[in-house]
Amino acid sequence: MGSVIELENITKVFRVLNRHAGLKGTFTDLFSRDYKNLVAVDHVSMSIEEGEMVGYLGPNGAGKSTTIKIMTGILEPTEGKLLVNGRVPYANRTLNAQNIGVVFGQRSQLWWSLPVIESFRILKEMYCIPDKVYKNNMEMFDELVGVSELYNKPVRQMSLGQRTLCDILAAFLHDPNVVFLDEPTIGLDVSMKSKIRELISVLNREKKTTVVLTTHDMGDVEALCRRIMIIDHGKLIYDNNIQQLKQFFGSYRTLKILPAGNVSFSEADLAKYGRQLLVLCPETRNVVFGSDEEWLTVLVPEDEISLIKVLEHMQTLIPFRDVRIEEITTESVIRKIYEGTSDAKPTLEAGHGE
Repeated sequence: MGSVIELENITKVFRVLNRHAGLKGTFTDLFSRDYKNLVAVDHVSMSIEEGEMVGYLGPNGAGKSTTIKIMTGILEPTEGKLLVNGRVPYANRTLNAQNIGVVFGQRSQLWWSLPVIESFRILKEMYCIPDKVYKNNMEMFDELVGVSELYNKPVRQMSLGQRTLCDILAAFLHDPNVVFLDEPTIGLDVSMKSKIRELISVLNREKKTTVVLTTHDMGDVEALCRRIMIIDHGKLIYDNNIQQLKQFFGSYRTLKILPAGNVSFSEADLAKYGRQLLVLCPETRNVVFGSDEEWLTVLVPEDEISLIKVLEHMQTLIPFRDVRIEEITTESVIRKIYEGTSDAKPTLEAGHGE
């Protein structure tokens, strides 16, 4: 498999006017040359192969949408080189658009007042889709999600979930090599999210379509993506698989203990448990106690002490009737990166393929 998306030191700088307040400031701005440079994307490099499904993550304002707009040809980078399907996207936007599909959140590409089948037929003519390809794809879509039930329904009468579903189908209709999905499940209920995730997964697998997914929903990421990239302040700070990310962050697990009887979880009591455990085992100096409703939570750094050893010592301190062990979630990992905690530092140096 070859790379269908290649970015090399892509940078995008916007010139932004330093605006002044008030009526006088508005008049001054008309003739002002006081500009500042805003770096939205800062020397980002990546290579995405055919058939990959990549999660492109980052906090609001990190540069995700700007990068996507550069890859789709909407924006031209200030510097750097890029190829999508072997072409420079902004140099020939029309030709580039014929080989990509795009879904931008709640911005529908369907015709608002027309039945959805008419939108599909218009897209067929726009993309010059052969009759056989169109027929096969429509049959496949109907088999996967029963879209034929919506054919005669105007887009304006559809629910958000139905409209999103049809937008995703429209993006795949012309068999593009690359599909960009920007927040495809935003605002949807659990059932529709699951349906759309399964649809994207099947289309990616059956058609070998490269998918770049931007989302704040970690459920989407864990269900669809093996590889994730994280951008923050315009810089690509992580490019590897989810398990590698958890390995760096997840050197600890959470031991949840349900005590037998009434046990206080006040700060003083939690501190007391920590001191008692430290007396029994000095290796537990970095174990952290907390509470989750009626459960006592014990955060255990496994690179320092085994979970089993902590559990054995806890049995001597507190009688309990149930125990759970939880691994760190992808959502927790990403949140730690967004918050810029010190725990994130080892992860940020990980590179794709390490």
